[in-house]
Amino acid sequence: MKEEIEVNEGYIEGRNAVLEALRAERTIDKLYIQKGEPDSVLSRIVGLARKAGIPIVEVDRRKLDTMSATHAHQGVIASASAKEYVTVQEIIDIAREKGEDPFIVICDEISDPHNLGAIIRTAECAGAHGVIIPKRRAVGLNAVVSKTSAGAVEYMPVAKVANIVSAIEELKKAGVWVYGTAADGQNDLWHTDMKGAVAIVIGSEGDGMSRLVAESCDFKLSIPMAGHIDSLNASCSAAIVIYEAMRQRLLPQKG
Repeated sequence: MKEEIEVNEGYIEGRNAVLEALRAERTIDKLYIQKGEPDSVLSRIVGLARKAGIPIVEVDRRKLDTMSATHAHQGVIASASAKEYVTVQEIIDIAREKGEDPFIVICDEISDPHNLGAIIRTAECAGAHGVIIPKRRAVGLNAVVSKTSAGAVEYMPVAKVANIVSAIEELKKAGVWVYGTAADGQNDLWHTDMKGAVAIVIGSEGDGMSRLVAESCDFKLSIPMAGHIDSLNASCSAAIVIYEAMRQRLLPQKG
């Protein structure tokens, strides 16, 4: 059984992640910078922190290594309150306020923080309105997720729900069609209409979508494979499906 993974949700690590947090005006309690002559990027980070009135502490690399969950802090760690989660309805409202059909990504028990971070980064780049994750048996928005997302978590609304199936039902009531990704999906990705209000479900790294989640989807789609290996990493699968949905959404509407 997968366990919920929550590592250092109060830390933001890495230059891109910290820089985007500052740009997004995230509440940061303290900034830890490695001692020594800062380069242009670190100088920019320090400048933004000072402008925002954030306390800056110079520490040696060993201290940052001890604090780090990513083991790749790049000389900077920000101490911040955990990112605030939104509700499923708030994600829907964000789309409606923009005058757009909801475009949502659902992560069903993704346990690897690198995968979740990569999925959030892809979703943000593709213009998704939000990401939904479960509270149990999955990773949350920790320091590794933040760094892997290259700061995308600062702009992407994330809902953390008690039950993915219930969240799917809520989306359906709001007129959102739910597409699950599965190796045995009957619908070929390239021939599946994903225009309009859509939510894309990405299954866990080892088992894919859980049975109840799969049964709750309106459609199950598969990614065409031409090689000897018949499966892709979760974040790679997500990127392919998310960008196909984005491509279709950018096509001129007929009529």
